[in-house]
Amino acid sequence: MTATYTFDVFSSLDGFGAAGGDWTGYWGKQGPELLDHRLAEYGEEQRMVFGANTFRAFTAMLASADEGAEVRDPWVTRMRSLPATVVSTTLKEPLDWPDAHVLSGDAVDVVARLKEESEVPLRSHGSLAMNRALMAAGLVDRVQVTLFPVITGRTGLDPIFRGAADYDLELIGSRTLDGRIQELVYRPTLHI
Repeated sequence: MTATYTFDVFSSLDGFGAAGGDWTGYWGKQGPELLDHRLAEYGEEQRMVFGANTFRAFTAMLASADEGAEVRDPWVTRMRSLPATVVSTTLKEPLDWPDAHVLSGDAVDVVARLKEESEVPLRSHGSLAMNRALMAAGLVDRVQVTLFPVITGRTGLDPIFRGAADYDLELIGSRTLDGRIQELVYRPTLHI
């Protein structure tokens, strides 16, 4: 039996994973329902999978954040306590992350092996380029998009699906959080 792999990403309505300018984390739209839901999701037993760039960004962001800053929300603290695999040819252990290990090699090969060997579900938050490659290889079972009610046309950063193939998406779950944020869970299949 293979482990389920979820590509978990935050997005603006126009498909950006972040924004510059005066936008804050969560585009300033987070509320207690979103934060409680995220904590519950990350309370489940699972293994995190990160690409090297996202892992570096998370560790830098957490290292520079004051206690109580939004990047230290309880769900992020919980995510950091989960076992993690970092797919990288440049990072070396030890990592500044509890229970994180580096697996060197091509992400498709590494994640295919993890899916076969893992006894718990796999989840990746961010790691856009890596997850686009994994989707193209048919290794992503679920795409979970948390859609924030903003358009960041001028300030948008990190286009989530830039350069991705075409996919058909089967909606397998949805919910509204804090009356304005949509969580959409899809099963992707390559559009042929």
